[in-house]
Amino acid sequence: MSQLSAEDEVELQSLLKQLMRSINDRITGAASTECAEEVLLHLEETDKNFHNYEFVKYLRQYVENSLGTVVEEETKSLTRGDGQHAIGSGHDTLIHAVTRRTRESPEYQQMMHTLKNTMVIVVESLINKFEEDQMRRDEMHREKQHSQSNSQYMDNCSDSDSSFNQSYAFIRQEQLQVLAEKLDSSRPKEVRWEALQALCCAPPSDVLSCESWSSLRRKLCAALTEPDPDLSDNVLLFFAKSFSSSPMNVTREIYTSLAKSVESSFLSSQLSFPTGSDTIDINRPEIVRLLKQIRLMNDYQKEVTTFWIRHPEKYMEEVIESTFSLLSFHHEHGSTSPRAEKVLEPIHLLALLDVKATWFKKWMHGYYSRTVVLRLLEGKYKSLVSGSHNNQYLSLTLFILGRIVVLKVIAQRSVYSGKELEYAFFVHSLCVLGKIIIYNNGRKLFPIKVRKGKEPVNLTDLVVILINIMYQHPKFIMSFVCSDSLSPSSLVMEVLWMLCERTECAAECLYQTAVIQTLLDPVIALLNGQQSPAAMLILVADILARIANTDKGLALFLDERNLCVAHSERTCAALVIVQFTLRLLDKELSSLNESDTSHTLCGAFIFVCRQIYNTCEGLQVLRPYGLHKAIAAAWKKTSSLSDRVLTPVPGATAGGATQELQNMLIWEETLLDSLLNFTATPKGLLLLQQTGAINECVSYMFTRFTKKLQVSRCEKFGYGVMVTQVAATAPGVVALHSSGLVRALVIELWSTLECGSEDMRVLRPKPTPMDPIDRSSLKSFLSLVNLLSSSQSVWELLGQQPLANKCEYTLREMPSSIPDLIDRLIAVNSDAKIHSLFHYEQSHTFGLRLLSVLSCNLDSFLLLESQYAICSMLLQSQRENATEEFIIDSLSVERNHVLVRVGVVGGPSERRLPPRALQEGGDPYPWPMFSTYPPPPCYTLDPPKVLHTQQDTKSEESWMVICRRLYCKVMTSKPSVLTGKGELLTTINHLVLIKDDAVHDLTLLMKHIKIFLSSQRVKLSTELITQQDGYMGHDWLASTVFLIMSGDADRSLHLLLNLSSLLASAFIWPAAIHASVSTVETLTQSGIPPVYWCTAHYVEMLLKAEVPLVHSAFRMSGFTPSQMCLHWLTQCFWNYLDWTEICHYVSTCVLMGPDYQVYVCVAVFKHLQPHILQRTQSQELQVFLKEEPIQGFKFGNYLEWMEGLERRYRDVVLTDMKTVRQPVD
Repeated sequence: MSQLSAEDEVELQSLLKQLMRSINDRITGAASTECAEEVLLHLEETDKNFHNYEFVKYLRQYVENSLGTVVEEETKSLTRGDGQHAIGSGHDTLIHAVTRRTRESPEYQQMMHTLKNTMVIVVESLINKFEEDQMRRDEMHREKQHSQSNSQYMDNCSDSDSSFNQSYAFIRQEQLQVLAEKLDSSRPKEVRWEALQALCCAPPSDVLSCESWSSLRRKLCAALTEPDPDLSDNVLLFFAKSFSSSPMNVTREIYTSLAKSVESSFLSSQLSFPTGSDTIDINRPEIVRLLKQIRLMNDYQKEVTTFWIRHPEKYMEEVIESTFSLLSFHHEHGSTSPRAEKVLEPIHLLALLDVKATWFKKWMHGYYSRTVVLRLLEGKYKSLVSGSHNNQYLSLTLFILGRIVVLKVIAQRSVYSGKELEYAFFVHSLCVLGKIIIYNNGRKLFPIKVRKGKEPVNLTDLVVILINIMYQHPKFIMSFVCSDSLSPSSLVMEVLWMLCERTECAAECLYQTAVIQTLLDPVIALLNGQQSPAAMLILVADILARIANTDKGLALFLDERNLCVAHSERTCAALVIVQFTLRLLDKELSSLNESDTSHTLCGAFIFVCRQIYNTCEGLQVLRPYGLHKAIAAAWKKTSSLSDRVLTPVPGATAGGATQELQNMLIWEETLLDSLLNFTATPKGLLLLQQTGAINECVSYMFTRFTKKLQVSRCEKFGYGVMVTQVAATAPGVVALHSSGLVRALVIELWSTLECGSEDMRVLRPKPTPMDPIDRSSLKSFLSLVNLLSSSQSVWELLGQQPLANKCEYTLREMPSSIPDLIDRLIAVNSDAKIHSLFHYEQSHTFGLRLLSVLSCNLDSFLLLESQYAICSMLLQSQRENATEEFIIDSLSVERNHVLVRVGVVGGPSERRLPPRALQEGGDPYPWPMFSTYPPPPCYTLDPPKVLHTQQDTKSEESWMVICRRLYCKVMTSKPSVLTGKGELLTTINHLVLIKDDAVHDLTLLMKHIKIFLSSQRVKLSTELITQQDGYMGHDWLASTVFLIMSGDADRSLHLLLNLSSLLASAFIWPAAIHASVSTVETLTQSGIPPVYWCTAHYVEMLLKAEVPLVHSAFRMSGFTPSQMCLHWLTQCFWNYLDWTEICHYVSTCVLMGPDYQVYVCVAVFKHLQPHILQRTQSQELQVFLKEEPIQGFKFGNYLEWMEGLERRYRDVVLTDMKTVRQPVD
């Protein structure tokens, strides 16, 4: 396309003219010609509609047709590999090369030459036409001035020929008075028309401010009712100009006058409403006139909200009240006799023009106007009483809702039946109602009496009516062009969605037994063998899922047993839903299995169940029904079927097979997604592991995680919580590693910290970080902390994995595993490793920070020390950093902090950790460097003074209740006088036993315990490192008991052997329960400890109920309370609580019951609540909970509160704990 034809020139003229009209405001607003040129040159940058202009589209197509072949040829030649710009040199380079060569081509030169010549011709033609048109307008204007030279307005017309003011006239008060007289209804039509013409040519501000405006307004309103469109249209034209250019104190007078005129027209005309097969033609003159007037009012209604807040409230109130008065017109002025002929109302025409009540939505959007709207509805326009009282538009809306049966929607045409008008009224009314009831003052309007002799309609009744409307028309069948958004089911669903999104509104309108009963009636009917359409059930499932996603809605589903399912049988909603879902999965409902929507319906109800079982309390209710097993069975069956579907042969007609395979894959993903959501809770993760689908679910999660997809439409957060929950267990972290997620996290961290995998073109250099963990690397740091929080995950990812320790590392060599990351960032013990880092100090400090968090878990630290000799490495680095004195830099300070953390054991009042920050003054770092053993004594604090007694507390051991009561009494009064603890603290100095052979006795105790526990274990065939050779971690309970017994190995062994027979040992003694023969076989094989799937599960459940702010903070952070519980409890709170409180923890769980382990953790979180909330805001929650001891926690202060938890939750918690040794189906 090198040449442009004459037709192209004509088209270009039209398109260029259209473009100039579109940007006329920008050009005329320019201060000079140069500014106008700048506007045109930068139009693409400043105009968001630039690429939508037809002229631009034409040019784009012209360039493509002219140069498309050239670009393709140049691209092929450059990407063949024989050119200087091979494909490996980067995408941007290729684009630049192709662009340069194309611009140098002859085709480009020819195209530009042709285009320039053609555009010159087009622009000159447009200029010539513009000059001719301007001369013609000037000539017509002179003729018009000459013809009006003898008129009385000759000296009132502007004497300027400027196009800006040649259409305006300046009228004096006297002339306006004359115009008002000419507008009198007694004057001839021609006189009135000329007066209106003159009025329309005058500035509205002059007319509206004149003394005779009141008289003019009355006569203009009278002209509106005239059947002649010439008069009424000119009045509307003047009103429209006034609306757009006048202040509200004037426009509200015009609006109220217009409303009264419309009301008068309806009153005088008494237009009949079509009934039966009759229709109404809106092209009838009287209808057209009313439609134009209501349309102008509606436009004003939608625009007035943008400026009425700047004016007195009384102006706005006049507009709103005149609107409501008009809309309640029929009931005031029409006949109330049931036999009277029904008349057309203003609301019917307004509904045709604004079917979804946009005007009312705008009025209700701002508090300023919403307050007045609701006040007027509550006062003057509320009651629906026939006769003398004002009737309310809202009441009429409710009346229509009860009787609407229309199955058609409104289309753009000129003839409507009565049912279609009623349906338009229904849509409009429903939209109005939906906006009213979402606000508190709007709901106060209910109950409303609709008709005489009928009970008032309250909010619950209204919602039930809406749901029944949805049931009557679940799938909208349209007979002509329309939008499905106007179907009854869609409209009702929009209202119900709005109710679900607002907590208070949902509590009043939806969380009612009658509403839930109505929603579940079709489900109950199917369970009882009756029929219900699948489309209706899908809508029901959507609303049920939104209700179950809220705390109050979920409580209603779980706790309220008010649903009637049989003659006298009542149950809760959750049980009805899960039973129905199980029957759908088992295909026991034959009436629904035939349709293509069976999988969609089943998936919708599984999604409802998912909102229930992804919470701890919901899983408690659903677990006995084995929903996880049913979903897993359906997934395995679908997976096997999808493998059998033959791949269609190219060219063959296999549309049916392809669609079948696609449907199966979608269904398979739905089931996997549903199984994956069991990982939201610790016990749910156990159930998922027992189904055998954990690897597939985690792989599916990784694919969505990498695409940054939302978990579901009801989830506010991403997959972070699920990843953290899964990473807490051995089978979970193995699945994460197999899926590739661990590798992806490591690579993402390295790309942020050091460099990416490719040498991408840098458009903007990265800022130099001020902190080792800046905002860019914080996310990766926290992801690794979440992944490695559990010692089980560390064992699985690092166990038996040596470090590379290469002699040479390339600059672009990226780590891809956790051992690689430790080798490059933490164990930096050679020049090769130092030189391989672009940012050595920042990256190594980052690694030491990660090591500090990992070492907080004592079992993780022991693994790192035993495999990699981390402490020796750090001590050597410290010594190398000293000449005569230590060099104080960020690395030496960080190494010192880590060494003290791992070298000194104790609670908040028993050890002191050196800070990471320097101090102001002459001695910026007064803390001694830890470079050789033992650690400097300043890091060990003096033990607190303890009041102890030499007298043992004696009591008869006949009743455990007596023992518990005495224990509680002592704990709440003098917790330090418990038997044995006073003597212990006199013989222990800083938690170091005085006896020289204490280490030998402890070693001997550990050997005896290991022999005893090994005889109690079963052999497991598993690939998990943690399950292959006994318990991997240190036995912290045995060490604790050894210290409690003052280093007496015999007494410690005796106590531990007796303790092993108690239920409490399964939870406070992780080493004893590991692969124990006394544990249920399925639990043993899972590789998930009871302290996680039971204790941590109930901690999360109780946190949500008792300390909801802490529960929400964890959800926001992506961390989980279960991770910290597993951390604290596995190492018996060592390094987190003082020794006294550790003793209290052990004795409390043994004497008061194992369920106190749950209550203790909840009490600790309650104690830490202020810090947790603060650290969540600064994104430091994980690091704070890991690194900081629990300051100020005393068991005696919280024992009474824990006893309250026992009274409320012991039946549930302790019963489930017993299932460790007593399986429950």
